Amino acid sequence: MSSGNMARKQFDLIVFDWDGTLIDSTSTIVKCIQASAKDLGLPIPTELLASHVIGLGLQEAMQLVMPDVEPKYHARMAERYRYHYLSRDHELTLFPGVQEMLQELSQQAYFLAVATGKSRVGLNRSLNAVKLLSLFDATRCADETFSKPHPAMLQELTRELGQDMRRTVMIGDTSHDLLMASNAGAAGIAVEYGAHPVEQLQACNPLYSAATVADLHQWLSEHA
Repeated sequence: MSSGNMARKQFDLIVFDWDGTLIDSTSTIVKCIQASAKDLGLPIPTELLASHVIGLGLQEAMQLVMPDVEPKYHARMAERYRYHYLSRDHELTLFPGVQEMLQELSQQAYFLAVATGKSRVGLNRSLNAVKLLSLFDATRCADETFSKPHPAMLQELTRELGQDMRRTVMIGDTSHDLLMASNAGAAGIAVEYGAHPVEQLQACNPLYSAATVADLHQWLSEHA
């Protein structure tokens, strides 16, 4: 694919969610949430419920996944979750095709960023593990600002990089990502291979919905 004149038709800044969008972590996160509940002798959330909270900040996620337990358990759930996740995060890999897609977009002079429900420590560990730290121009994490779907992450990223929200697109696998985009006035693109069911993503009216990384890469090459 030739770069240069083809690039940057409607967007200058492309913001990616991390878990379930670039990195194949959905099932690991679900298992870690369920293991945390089991450790504390709490009702074990279903896979559907545990998947739904992916992308939110850890405290918000635990409150939603365990609405009926005493609030003191939310902090303990978060603590157990960190323990389980950190023991497994070295096993996580990028979805096939992600590295090539990001490198190509970077060469075409798009600004690239990450907006994630992860903590700063968690994201940096993950970026280092898959050697992508240098590819992104900026990153925002849930423990530094408001959690999705609040628009703050996108507002801060556009401000930091001097970009126009109308030429910014948010790409993610959850309704939280797409709602954040519409709350901020950015475009939203859904990926269908992550945490949320396709119907839930479609209800947010994304500009495009990609079935695979290859599909996303092709759409961005032709339309972004």
